[in-house]
Amino acid sequence: MELSVLWLQAAAMGVVEGLTEFLPISSTGHLILAGSLIGFTGEIAKVFEVAIQTGAMLAVIWEYRSRLGATLSGLPAREPWAWRFARNVVIAFIPAVVLGLAFGKAVKAHLFHPVPVALAFIVGGLIILWVEGRHRRRFGAMDSAGERRARIESVDDMNALDALKVGLIQCLALIPGTSRSGSTIIGGMVLGFSRKAATEFSFYLGIPTLIGAGAYALWKQRELLSWGDLPVFLIGSVFAFLSALICIRWLIRYVSTHDFTVFAWYRIVFGLLVLLTASTGWVDWSA
Repeated sequence: MELSVLWLQAAAMGVVEGLTEFLPISSTGHLILAGSLIGFTGEIAKVFEVAIQTGAMLAVIWEYRSRLGATLSGLPAREPWAWRFARNVVIAFIPAVVLGLAFGKAVKAHLFHPVPVALAFIVGGLIILWVEGRHRRRFGAMDSAGERRARIESVDDMNALDALKVGLIQCLALIPGTSRSGSTIIGGMVLGFSRKAATEFSFYLGIPTLIGAGAYALWKQRELLSWGDLPVFLIGSVFAFLSALICIRWLIRYVSTHDFTVFAWYRIVFGLLVLLTASTGWVDWSA
């Protein structure tokens, strides 16, 4: 393959990662489908797909650098809010580490294929529709103060049990096509989070989860890689960072006035389209 084509593929995959990582539509699922469609497949491609998530996470770190910097400064000063925030992120992160190490290999062997991803898209979309309907019934009416408030309006309102529950829900994202951000955001809403609080905690939880996953993938598959692969990984990460930064800023504005119903229908339609094209042979998703 010509080097210029490979770099273009890496850039395209980086854009897909950045635009889908924080939306409830599954970045992993889109990367698998996009890679199959453009021929960016193989063992190194699988490592690449995990590694460039770090680029997307750097966008979160940059966007929330003030909050993260204040937390790091508050830890030595024993600021209660800083310790509570750091504790909650760590607690929520632990289940993904334990279950990921235990079942990650089996999941990749059996479910990292276009048709299972498409089915997960559809099921996830139906769940989002159900949760959004439930959320509207619970919080759609105004209270005497003029609004109906969720139990957790800010990430600072969370306790350790809330964090553990979100962390366990995040483990559903081991199934490709489920969506890490989708499971944590929608799961948080089921637990009584406001849409904004669930979205922001999903961002913060993604920092250790995805950077850790990227580092682990690179270390585990280090014998497959060479210094010649570095430009491809850097290109993918840079484009993931830039597109993720755009997506984060847009999503925070979006959730202040909209729900996630449009993403649910997108998942369902896209999943059905993949199943249709795969069954008719119009698109070879297994390339």
